[in-house]
Amino acid sequence: MRINGLAKRIVPCLDVKNGETVKGTNFVNLRKAGDPVELGKAYSEAGADELVYLDITASFEGRKTFTNLVTRVAREINIPFTVGGGIEAIDDVERLLYAGADKVSINSAAIRHPEFIDEIANKFGSQVCVCAIDARLDEDGWHCYIKGGRERTELSLFDWAKEVTDRGAGEILFTSMDHDGVKQGFANEALAELAELVPVPIIASGGAGKKEHFRDAFLLGKADAALAASVFHFGEIEIPTLKTYLKDEGINVRI
Repeated sequence: MRINGLAKRIVPCLDVKNGETVKGTNFVNLRKAGDPVELGKAYSEAGADELVYLDITASFEGRKTFTNLVTRVAREINIPFTVGGGIEAIDDVERLLYAGADKVSINSAAIRHPEFIDEIANKFGSQVCVCAIDARLDEDGWHCYIKGGRERTELSLFDWAKEVTDRGAGEILFTSMDHDGVKQGFANEALAELAELVPVPIIASGGAGKKEHFRDAFLLGKADAALAASVFHFGEIEIPTLKTYLKDEGINVRI
């Protein structure tokens, strides 16, 4: 179903609030982690394959600030980057792509208006549309959450993943909310199930604490990319060291 042998990607994620990078645990308890443009530049130079910038408080005022930030990032880095947060309409997508983003990530808006995925894919191409899915393993199975993880929906993770790819999403960014920020490893069983189910790349998110967790996301979870925040922001794992380790473990990465 999927092409094997493509290089696995390492993707630092920068959650931006009021122009600063922040990081929390299980979606709360935020602490500051530095300037998003400078951090992005440092990651680009360290060998990150892509970046994700999320405007986590995407208010109307924040959107204008964030668009300016996207323009600054595009000037400073030479790797692809995705932006997300508060993207509700085609105009938002156009504005961010025009500012220099390579892709957009949508989550709550896609669940509220699934046809939005078709619109983005039809107008800009599937490669521009990353569908972010925040999900938690509840007693009755994996369910999707919206509004930054605050509101549960009745959508099953796997049914929704199938629908978004049928509608034209080019990539899925799957965050396991139970694993987010706790550094105990990614949700590899769910990742592997997603990889079997859909024909597009899967980005694993939530759970990176040590180098082995990235290896397991690729080998056990069959992920195409692994995203992390705090282990990179706070210097716990250096990207060049991580990539050398992964290569030694037989994983195809760009060095």
